[in-house]
Amino acid sequence: MARELMHGRDRAVLCTALAGGDGQPYGSLVATAPDADGSPLLFLSDLAEHAKNLAQDPRAALVFTTAESEADPLDRPRATVLGRLARVDDEDKLRRYVARHSAAEQYRSFRDFHLYRMEVARVHVVAGFGVIRWIDADTVLGPD
Repeated sequence: MARELMHGRDRAVLCTALAGGDGQPYGSLVATAPDADGSPLLFLSDLAEHAKNLAQDPRAALVFTTAESEADPLDRPRATVLGRLARVDDEDKLRRYVARHSAAEQYRSFRDFHLYRMEVARVHVVAGFGVIRWIDADTVLGPD
């Protein structure tokens, strides 16, 4: 289920530690795409608060949820992916990201936009009421 969310959803909430302060958590909506092994890819501007935060502390969490519905939102499956985000300079990965988010094509030539890849450490899964567990990265990562 976690793998399906990471591959199937095109957005997540990115949580970082606020730079220049006392490490308060900061959350923001980001567009995501899976790398070939399922690791999340993000295309971020240096001007964005979350990119400034990552420059100070690369640890991050991405929260993926199922599509909105009429059902109780707390009863829907969700996964919190923990790891470190690092900039990568890889045209194949960027093409993969742009294939999922065609609007990102217009930002490819901007000098302040960079591709990031998450090195997944572990994942916290809530599959419904009372179905909660931690899983290792190896369980959710692997080839397409």
